[in-house]
Amino acid sequence: MANTVLVETSARHVHLSREHVEILFGKGHELTKKKDLSQPGQFACEERVTVKGAKKELAGVSVLGPERPATQVEISLTDARSIGVDAPVRESGDIAGTGACTLVGPCGEVTINEGVIAAKRHIHLDTASAEKFGVADKQIVQVKVVSDGRSNIFGDVVVRVSDKFAPAMHVDTDESNAAGCTPGMMGEIIA
Repeated sequence: MANTVLVETSARHVHLSREHVEILFGKGHELTKKKDLSQPGQFACEERVTVKGAKKELAGVSVLGPERPATQVEISLTDARSIGVDAPVRESGDIAGTGACTLVGPCGEVTINEGVIAAKRHIHLDTASAEKFGVADKQIVQVKVVSDGRSNIFGDVVVRVSDKFAPAMHVDTDESNAAGCTPGMMGEIIA
């Protein structure tokens, strides 16, 4: 296949601000790297939090580093319905007017009035890969994935281009399960 990119499943996770790290894990606490992620400089942390909604809670949700200017919770639409929170589909970082929840850590809890999203499916590309594939930053494309009995074409995939990125497409667990995605699966950018 031409124009192929690795398809990765992005499970529920939380990005924390410095202020919220200290509230949840204690004054002066630094996030502890567990493992590097595919995007350069991004990592999964040892720390975990509980995400509380109006109906239920999700325990043991992964924290990703490094810290961000604003706290952001990324969950699937199934998670959002299950716990009773609003999670509009948005690009990472676009949190104005999004859902609210309470985060609970070992040292405290914090209620965020916005920041809960279902991440818009997207492709990270470096400049050279974007040029090779003939796509541009913020372009909307389709990506075909072939799986056993669940092949799918994902529409509304936003391309994000930066030389800080490594080529990979990110879908949430709902999308991954619907298409039968497996580790190492490749998708073809078709439009």
